[in-house]
Formats: sequence, C-alpha cells, structure tokens
Amino acid sequence: MKLLAYGLLPFSWLYQSIISIRRFCYQKKIFKMTRFPVPVIIIGNISLGGTGKTPLVIWLANQLKKHGLKPGIVSRGYGGKAKYYPCAVTANSRPAEVGDEPVIIAKQTKCPIYVAPNRVAAVKQLLKDHSCDIIIGDDGLQHYALARDIEVAVIDGERRLGNALCLPAGRLREPPKRLQEVDFIICNGGQVQTGEYLMQLIPADFCSVNKTQTTKTLDYFKNKTLHAVAGIGHPARFFKLLRQLGLTIIEHPFPDHHLFQKNEFNFAKDQLIVMTEKDAIKCQDFADENYWYLPVQAQLNNTLLAKILAKLNTVSA
Repeated sequence: MKLLAYGLLPFSWLYQSIISIRRFCYQKKIFKMTRFPVPVIIIGNISLGGTGKTPLVIWLANQLKKHGLKPGIVSRGYGGKAKYYPCAVTANSRPAEVGDEPVIIAKQTKCPIYVAPNRVAAVKQLLKDHSCDIIIGDDGLQHYALARDIEVAVIDGERRLGNALCLPAGRLREPPKRLQEVDFIICNGGQVQTGEYLMQLIPADFCSVNKTQTTKTLDYFKNKTLHAVAGIGHPARFFKLLRQLGLTIIEHPFPDHHLFQKNEFNFAKDQLIVMTEKDAIKCQDFADENYWYLPVQAQLNNTLLAKILAKLNTVSA
C-alpha cells in the first residue's frame, strides 16, 4: 500500500461508515425511497473514473427497444449546468448545459432522456411527458432515493478495484462487498472473473468532428502521427486502443468532462487530431477538417440480455 493511501486510511474508514449508515437508513425506510409503477434498471459503478457505463446504457436501451419496450433514461448530467431541472435532452442539446454523455445517449438511442441532480424528479417528469414502460438510470447506483428493480455494476477489467479502498485512500465510492448485492456485474475488457459478463468496446470507422459527417477507414490514419485527445475518466484506455489499431499517437489527456476550447488545439494545421465521441460533441462547433473521432459500440453476450429480460418478467409479474 502506498504511503499516502496508508495515511488516509482513517478518513477512508470514516467515509465508509457514513455511506454504510446512509444505505442502512434507506434500507430501513428511515430515508424516503420513491418507487415508480414501471421497472427501473440502474447502471452504475462503485469506483471513480470511466468504466464504460455510457456504451452499456446505449446497448441496453437499444436492445430493450428491439424487444418491444419503450425505455426512458435519466442521468445526473454531470458537467452540465442547465438553467432548470429536470431538463430534457436531445441529440442537439448543448453539452455545457446537460452534460456530454446524455447527448451521446440521446443521439444513439433516440430515447426520451432527462437530466437532473435529483433522479426521482427526473423520472417523474419523464413519465409525465412520455409513455415509457421502463426506466434506465445512468450512473445512479448510489442514488438510493430512487428505488430500483435491477442493479447493474460496471467495472474496469484492467484497473479492477484498484487498492480496494474507499475514498480518499482509494478510488471506491462503496466497499467491494457492495458488488455482492447487485444483480449483474459487467467487466469492461480485461480478464473476466466468476459471475461477471464481458463487455467489449468495438471501434467503427473514424468520423469527422465537424458536421460534414465524413467517415474514414483505419487505413487513412496509418503511417501518420496523430494527436490523440481524451477528456474521459480513463484516457489511457483510449490511447491503448489507438495503439492496438496500429496507430502512432501523441497523447493529450484532459480531465473527465472537460469543456474544450479552440486554443487547446494549437497543433500544426496539417496534423490529424483524433478523439473520443464524448469529446467530439464538445468540439464540433469549432472543429476543422482535420478533427476526427473514433466511435465505439458495446458488444455483450446474448446470455446477459436474456437474463435481464427474465428478471424484468419476474418484476412485472
């Protein structure tokens, strides 16, 4: 254990005590938990940083639609500062107002989606405005005020749970034993352990960041040096993917949910810039023709979907 983590252990124990008491109060109905007349699926994690929740939310929403359901989605809208909440999100919403991930979700699912710090309020507004028969909560595992029927936890298959300590000594929002209580554990890449379901993020063709909607295959970017930009929870994952594709890159990591400005891309004009889709939606208003992003799609075993649908049937029965 690193010296700093060791020194922070007392604060970590205090934090863990507080969150345990808080969870106990919700379980014993000391704190109010709101339940809705439609099933609620929560997708979240117990650690800080990007684990791959957004691709999973998109995958699940689209799969549920294929099976005749009408999902609605709620999210915190982290990184956005809307003028009012709950706030409806569309593919044309501004990330600065509603957050970057909700815009991507709206774009790729075409489902109704609302953001609000208060997820209960978001669900109430969503059900008032739309005839949804199931709710997906994006990153709401610790938002216990919203009752849930299914919990799905996503973990980074490479970083796993780090040193397995809670904040601030480690990266965990809740202790590892919390994973024993969720219905499904999704492992994003890496080595899958017993009881987990593997999720792989499969890259597609590169897309232009500006609104021309031009696409290029991987061959266009080979034998060139690329400026790789990533303002996500775990930039190293994106950089590793690019190198696995055989690309030569110069890394430019930024904080998660970073709101980019044009002057942060002062590279030579003829050099190519590649980024994630999450970053691209915040750059399209000033992007030149040398800005590209690499979209990825979640790929999961059909067994997982079958088990989620079976669980939903027991909830509805």
